[in-house]
Amino acid sequence: MKKKYTVTDQLITKITGWIAGLVVVALAIWGIFTLWGYYIYEQTNDAQVQEYVNPVISRAGGFVVAVKFEENQHVKKGDTLFLIDNREYVLQQQQTEASLQKAEAQLRVLESNIETSTKTASSYAAKVNSNKAKLWQQQLDYERYQKLFAEESATKQKVEEMQATLDVNNNDYQSAKDNHSASLSHIEDIRVERSVVKAEIVRLKSLLSRHKLDVSYTVIVAPYNGRMGRRTIEPGQMIDIGQPLAFIVNDETDKWIVANYKETQVAHMQIGDSVKIIADAFPDREFKGTIISLSPATGSSFSLLPPDNSTGNYVKIVQRVPVRIRVDGKRSEIDLLKVGMNVNVYTAKSQHRG
Repeated sequence: MKKKYTVTDQLITKITGWIAGLVVVALAIWGIFTLWGYYIYEQTNDAQVQEYVNPVISRAGGFVVAVKFEENQHVKKGDTLFLIDNREYVLQQQQTEASLQKAEAQLRVLESNIETSTKTASSYAAKVNSNKAKLWQQQLDYERYQKLFAEESATKQKVEEMQATLDVNNNDYQSAKDNHSASLSHIEDIRVERSVVKAEIVRLKSLLSRHKLDVSYTVIVAPYNGRMGRRTIEPGQMIDIGQPLAFIVNDETDKWIVANYKETQVAHMQIGDSVKIIADAFPDREFKGTIISLSPATGSSFSLLPPDNSTGNYVKIVQRVPVRIRVDGKRSEIDLLKVGMNVNVYTAKSQHRG
């Protein structure tokens, strides 16, 4: 018995056929474009956006008294980020300043003492010359009376008086010389002490500069224009020197992509090649980039425990070579890409054909 199809069955069959045909055509077109993409591009989805993300480090310890930013906030170079209690550092600076003032006062006293002692030494020098002249005169008188005594023209008593006076003048002369030498030695002692005080002043000035640095370290500022990331410190917390307080993303440097290509894909890649970048976050937007460097070794070679095929069973695994790609374009467009985003990178094979 011959089976009859209704109009509805025929319509359903026709529609199903058309849908199947369209699906086949769509799959064929998709396959052609996919194969064409693999033919003209070296591509990888093992790629991420990179940028300089640096920790904000404290160079002074103490209690945090204020936090001047919020996470994800844009900051300018020099903007205050944290304030640390600086009272202890200020007291140390003031103590050093007082010690420096004392040393400088001591230096002025020593300078004055040198000047006074120099004048005293000059006075003793004049006295030495005066006593020397008296001694010389008395020596002549004594010798003259000795001749007169020999000629019996003078008494022995007078000669003895002249001898006593000569001895007194000689002692005065020697005493003046000793006083002059002592005054010169005293000047030299003061000069040595002045050198010690000058060295102490140099040390205190250096120490004061260090204390001023410590005070300045209690105000932590942004090192460059950027965007603040996660912060780990709140007001009232105690921090140590070298402790990371927050993270900042540098806006003054380029963004780049680290694309890990298979070792079989990098044969014809060169510095300066242009690439196409598609971010998972913006599948309908195309970014441009330029290869700026290829790693000198595979990624596994830089790992903590690089593989050593001579120590066990060898299994060949295709290695990945990191390729660094600078993202080109306007800053407003580049800023759409955030650090750590996954991207797909396409490098045209045709750049090196022929």
